[in-house]
This record gives sequence, structure tokens and C-alpha cells, in this order.
Amino acid sequence: MKAQDISREKSAELFEKAKNYFPGGVNSPVRAFKSVYGTPLFIERGDKAHLWDADGNEFIDFCCSWGPLILGHNNPQIREAVEAQLGKGLSFGAPTALENELAELIISNNKYIEKIRFVSSGTEAVMSAIRLARGYTKRDKIVKFEGCYHGHSDSLLVKAGSGLVTFGETSSAGVPKSFADETIVIGLNDKAALEQVFVDFKDQIAAVIIEGVPANNGLLIQDKEYIQFLRDITKSNGSLLIFDEVITGFRLGFEGAAKYYDIQPDILTYGKIIGGGMPVGAYGASAEIMGHISPDGGVYQAGTLSGNPVAMAAGIAALSILAQPGFYEKLESTTQAFVEELRAFIAENNLEVKIFTIGSIFWFAFTTQENIQTAAQIDPASMEKYKIMHRELLNRGVYFGPSGYEVGFISAAHSPEDLQTALAVIKDSLLVAFA
Repeated sequence: MKAQDISREKSAELFEKAKNYFPGGVNSPVRAFKSVYGTPLFIERGDKAHLWDADGNEFIDFCCSWGPLILGHNNPQIREAVEAQLGKGLSFGAPTALENELAELIISNNKYIEKIRFVSSGTEAVMSAIRLARGYTKRDKIVKFEGCYHGHSDSLLVKAGSGLVTFGETSSAGVPKSFADETIVIGLNDKAALEQVFVDFKDQIAAVIIEGVPANNGLLIQDKEYIQFLRDITKSNGSLLIFDEVITGFRLGFEGAAKYYDIQPDILTYGKIIGGGMPVGAYGASAEIMGHISPDGGVYQAGTLSGNPVAMAAGIAALSILAQPGFYEKLESTTQAFVEELRAFIAENNLEVKIFTIGSIFWFAFTTQENIQTAAQIDPASMEKYKIMHRELLNRGVYFGPSGYEVGFISAAHSPEDLQTALAVIKDSLLVAFA
């Protein structure tokens, strides 16, 4: 049975006001709720696994600020670390001991990087990694995969997935053709296409970049054999392999997808999870490759807010918890139990939906296909089912991202009671979507 629509009166008023200030009324496109029902919810506060909007509606949150809140909202250790730093200053534009402490925590628990550089976002991390790859190899062209999103820098907004797919686009206005021409886009899981690229552009490819596990255009889990192929072909052609781990880094495990596949990329990028939700990103590599970054080398990259002390303090608190033995095993076990109960319900009711999952990430695909590994395998028409499901979830107090192409996340803050409540809600919402 369709649930009664929740009140969005205050959120709707705030959205109308926001349209006077921001393009589309938002500061990031997917927040506009263009592909789901209703106006955006304006969030007032969060605690543990729960959100409250401006109208006082309470939700169990599976968006988790698009992934980084692996410890939930308002985590007390992170909050206390931030509050302690606030009394000392917000920004200095100079080194602090906190940068050393967070870097040591990361590098000592991650065998895939030897040196790291903090920046302020995942986009900035990837942009810097691309520049480093070009500077290191003295080549210009980059290979990316259709549906993989690597932030909004010019050369990577080509068939990029995420919000672009939500709006039915494959590229962005304002990106010069000359920039796009340096980016070669091929489909995922297509060895022959990549082999041909290295023939056609011999000695011109600086790097191949892939999301650790593509998770911005559905959850497109690749076979290890294919990832090993990427490692082998890049190495044999003198190109670098970049893992964009903005989503998977510190989410699949402390060492991310690199550990999951047991493959050593040349450069890795990370996002907000390393700052406990504060604006931060990072890229890392071997000491030899990172030695090409200024001031040691000729690849320039800088940022006034890089290594911001508040973000560093939050990151130390967050990653200290993530580094504890058994943290990821427990979270994955919780997620698998959650997904398996839903799969049993789906099978019992003969619903045309699959749930793909890895670590603590999951994704609903309205399909009968047993495996989806490329963007082309996703039927855009299936998003109508998600649109109905999303409305029903909100009306019953469960918050998912406002796009069927986005994945969901389970955090350590989701209690057994939260998950049981959410399971009942998701089951009801699926039945309405298929009614």
C-alpha cells in the first residue's frame, strides 16, 4: 500500500528561496531531486544513522553523505576532536603536526602508498593525480571508462556517470574539445578495446584511470582477472594505472580496492572518508613517483586549505577507529546479512530486481541480469521503478540517494533495530514499485 506523503512544506519553501541564490537551487546537481518525486529535503541535523529534515521528518540514512560517514552522523570521537581543534584555530596555511599524524596513520596501515599529499576534495585529488601521471610519463593522453566518475575536472567529464547519467547526459558543456580529445573513453570489461587503444596511441598514454570498484553509475564490480589485465597492459606500455578510491578507499577496507584485488596501482586517490566527513582528499604513490611533485619535482600542485587542521583532527579520530581489528569484517557481515534477507524476499515475491554488494556498499538494479559490469547494461527505463521506490522509502522514514544510479551504504552506526526497521520499509516499498 502506498504510504501517505510526508510533509515537505518547509523544505519546499527553502528550495524556492534557494533558487534565487544557486543554479537549480542547489550546490551539487543530484541534490535537486530531478530524477525522483518531490522537492529536495533540506536536512537540519544528523545523529548516528538518522537524519532529520526541516519539517521534522526523521529518516534512517543509507546515503551517509554519499559514503564517507562510515561511522555515522555526529560521531562523538570525531566531534570532540573537531571541537578541541576549533579552540586552537581553523586554518593556518602552514604545516601542523596533525598532518604528520594522519599521514603516518594512513601510510603505516596501507602498503600500497609510500608518500601522500593532502588536498581538499576527491575531485582535486584526481585532478592532481592526472597531472602527476602526465608529468611523470611525459605523455598527455588519459584512458578512462564509460560510466566511471572521477570528479568534475575538464578532461574527465566525458561519459562520466553519476549526476551526468541522472540527467541523461554523457559530457558537460564548457569542456573544450581539445581537453576532451586528450581523454580516450572505452567500455568497461572490454580487453580488445584497450589493447587497440595502446596500438592506436602507442607511447602517448600517460595513464589508465578506473574507480577502485565503479560505484557512481551503479555498482559495476569487475573481475580480478580484468583488473590484473589493466595492471599488466599499463606496465608493459610504460603507462601508469590510477585507482580512484574516493568511494572505495577506507570503505572496502583500510587499504580499499587495491587490497581487495591485491593489485598495486601506480597512483591512488582518496576522498572525504579520510576526514571523517570534513572536506578533504588525498593522493598517494611510491616515494619515487611522488618525488615529481613540487617542491621536490616539476609537477606543481598547491592549496591553501590542504592539510587543514580541523579536517586533519577529524581524520585522525575517524581512521583510528577504522584501523581497529575486526572493524571492516563486522561491517561487511552486517551488510551481507541485510542484503541476503532482501534477496530472499525478492526471490519469494518474484520481483525483477537484483541487489549487488561489496563490502558495506549495495545497489538495487531493476533487472533480471545476474551480473552488471558495464554502464551499457543498465536500462534507463528501469529508473522509473527506483523513482517509485524512493518516494515510498521517504514516506516510510528511510533515506536513499535521489538517483537510481547511486549506491547505498551501511555504517557502523546502523543499529540492529535500524536495520530491521529499514528491511520492513524496503520490502513494502519494493512491493509498491512493482504493483
